[in-house]
Amino acid sequence: MENVTTVTYFILLGFSDNLSVQIFLFLMFLFIYAITLLGNLVIIAVIRKNSNLQSPMYFFISHLSFLDICFSSATMPKLLVIFFSSHTISYNSCIAQIFFIIMTGCTELYILAVMALDRYAAICKPLHYVQIMNRVCCRSLIGGAWTIGFIQGCVNTLPLLKLMFCGQNMIRHFSCEQPSLLALSCTDIYTNRIILSITGNAAGISSFLLISVSYFHIFSTVRKMHSAEAKRRTFSTCTPHLIVLILYYSSCWLRYMKPDVISSIVLDEILSIQYSICTPLLNPIIYSLKTRDVKEAVKELMGYKPLLSHAM
Repeated sequence: MENVTTVTYFILLGFSDNLSVQIFLFLMFLFIYAITLLGNLVIIAVIRKNSNLQSPMYFFISHLSFLDICFSSATMPKLLVIFFSSHTISYNSCIAQIFFIIMTGCTELYILAVMALDRYAAICKPLHYVQIMNRVCCRSLIGGAWTIGFIQGCVNTLPLLKLMFCGQNMIRHFSCEQPSLLALSCTDIYTNRIILSITGNAAGISSFLLISVSYFHIFSTVRKMHSAEAKRRTFSTCTPHLIVLILYYSSCWLRYMKPDVISSIVLDEILSIQYSICTPLLNPIIYSLKTRDVKEAVKELMGYKPLLSHAM
């Protein structure tokens, strides 16, 4: 035990030591973070301001935008700092970052599942949609998603406090994430891996089943529609959600659930960038472009007027 050194901080190695590359990446990630904040804030403002966007679907989209701001802010500020300032992060800050990444990431899984349930109620139970997705139900579903995310964060983070680190404190990543930290521990991490596997699979499988069952019924209902226009309009309300689901689930599951034999620093960084940086950026863009009502409301908020109206 005399060889064990207490680690009080970690070093985030980031991406590159080349100054030109660092400047380029700093500007790129700064732009991404600014657009992420602006895009999601615009979505929230548009939904709150526009009386036509007060249905449960837009209520969930606004909460997804708020969550994406939190999710992105868990990693991006420190990522920007390490390009030109300190690469170090304190032990407590590292543990806190892991907690917030897990909490917001898991909450996003369940909010996406709740949004699938909302589409199921709207398409398959249109006559009872307002009664099913009432205000109390919507708030309870959002509160439940955040509660599960908080519990997931605590269950996975608290056991990390018992780990010991024998002097090795260099994290080959741009942020503190659970798999990267476990790789540095000189104590037995079997329990931590079991907890991560159980909680990760439980969150992923349960939310995926809810989404799958919802979309199975949605597709079955749409198939029975006689009008091609009705089918197109119905699918158009689901397309943004499906795109976000595919992007988020694939990268998040691969990052946390992939076997140890598949080990690549570059792959881990790409997956983390995809689910924790790109997804919060793309969500407002996808919902703005693919949802007509949101697109029109954004144009109205920005004071956009067609050229035809100016001519008249």
